[in-house]
Parts: sequence; C-alpha cells; structure tokens
Amino acid sequence: MTELVDLYRRAERLRIPVYHFPLPKTGSMSVMDEAGNCAVGMDLPSRRTETELRVRLAHELGHCVTGSFYNRWSPCDVRKFHENRADRWAVNELIPVDDLDEAVAAGYTEPWELADYFGVDEAFLKKAVCLYTYGNLASELYF
Repeated sequence: MTELVDLYRRAERLRIPVYHFPLPKTGSMSVMDEAGNCAVGMDLPSRRTETELRVRLAHELGHCVTGSFYNRWSPCDVRKFHENRADRWAVNELIPVDDLDEAVAAGYTEPWELADYFGVDEAFLKKAVCLYTYGNLASELYF
C-alpha cells in the first residue's frame, strides 16, 4: 500500500510543494503557473482522515504529473477529461493492477474489504475496478 508519507516524498522528488491551509469546500486543489510549476493545496490534516488525504493528494499529484488542468472560462475545455486523467494516475499509484489481482486472489473480494486493504475509500476503489475491468472510471454504471 502506498502510504501518505510516500506521496509526500513523491511530491518532494517531483518538486511539487504541498501546502496545508483551510479548504473546507474543495478539500484540495492543484495549480500550475505559466512556467509549468505545480503546487498542491490540501485542507488541514486535522480536518480529514488519512484515507481521504491519501486519495486527495494522489489525485492532485495526478493533475501535476499529467499536466491535466482545465480553464473554467474556456468553453472548449472539458473538465471531466482532466479529472479522469488525474484519477487514472492516482489509481495506478495507489492500487496497481497486479496488487489488486493479488489481493483478490488472497480472498479480498468485497469492495469495502479491498478499500480497507488499500487504504482508500470505497468510491475510489470502485473507480480502480472499473478502470482495470472496463477501461473507464464510470463506477456509477457498474456498481
């Protein structure tokens, strides 16, 4: 399992600063400046569970690593496309397909069991299952 500290170390290696400050409405965010430098903002750790922080940080790092940022003022920019790219990166980081296969072979078959095993929430686990099974993140279609 990828621990929260591992994600912070990854951010440090990638030279992506992670700042903690109140973000009660969004919980997290990432930005890229004109020079291509990224930064991540995370809600205060005392207000979020470690599981939520892990999933959110992986998602925000996914935006930075893949360059998936959208402009809310652009009529041609599709937000869901960028969110899906960030989620795909996060899924591959937190729940590699081989590790998921091994967990299922070891007897973890219920979504809640697998989510607990990987330290993610059930909604995120369902996205991983859909990605590896159907090639998309549309868990609402399959669960």
